[in-house]
Amino acid sequence: MIQPSESCRAVTTAAKAELRARALQCLCEADVAAKVAAVGALAAAWSKGGMTLDTDAVLNAVAAIPGRPLLPALVPPREVKHRSMASVEGRAAMIHALAHIEFNAINLALDAIWRFAGMPSEYYADWLRVAREEAYHFGLLATHLQTLGYAYGDFSAHNSLWELTEKTSDDIVARMALVPRMMEARGLDASPRTRAKLAQAGDEPAAAIIDIILRDEIGHVAIGNRWYGWLCQHRQLEPLATFAALAIRYKAPILRGPFNLEARRAAGFSEQELLALQQQE
Repeated sequence: MIQPSESCRAVTTAAKAELRARALQCLCEADVAAKVAAVGALAAAWSKGGMTLDTDAVLNAVAAIPGRPLLPALVPPREVKHRSMASVEGRAAMIHALAHIEFNAINLALDAIWRFAGMPSEYYADWLRVAREEAYHFGLLATHLQTLGYAYGDFSAHNSLWELTEKTSDDIVARMALVPRMMEARGLDASPRTRAKLAQAGDEPAAAIIDIILRDEIGHVAIGNRWYGWLCQHRQLEPLATFAALAIRYKAPILRGPFNLEARRAAGFSEQELLALQQQE
């Protein structure tokens, strides 16, 4: 297994086999290949029963999170250059943008594991599954990017997904409400259009990767819905009113259609939620 860098050793050697502590180490890892490999090894060890889980431990990071490489350069969304999909460079830029989303998604899943104590064991297993699948998606996209003559880091990128993750670091209800159910769910809406653009440009391998990502992302958003619903029930909160209040408090973006209602239903959104979503347009 590829080990995290020294700066990311946030726990003692004796605690290395504990899931949440190891998730924090993976999150701190700045090398992309090492992070992806470490997530895969962590998921494999957990599935084989080789990890312990301390749901009550309060962990502290001793390095900046998330660990990330020097490139890509992070810029405001409006400064990310848009390129024509008719060119190889344009398709590569699109694949790069998707790879960056998946890289951030690895980090947010790892963050959900280590940061929030006191949840049922199934919660941590769910988010480990998300981290593993996001790492798989990143690998597919990074490999395809190489076939186009580019690598992750060759284009600039924005950081909106991680910014909302940071904003909700103090409140697990807000995290579950806004990150998987709002920001990641946007991927469900965007996938059909993205796939169509890539297929129209003749990049069928990339279109096939989008199919895999959409399939898995439905499950990821469903996990967010599951634990948001659990938290609302556990804390006696009304889900729709709570979501609306949190969106205002954390200045979440207002979502605009078109919405992939079929995928959102499959991910567990209620008809009442979908109606409220469409009414805000």
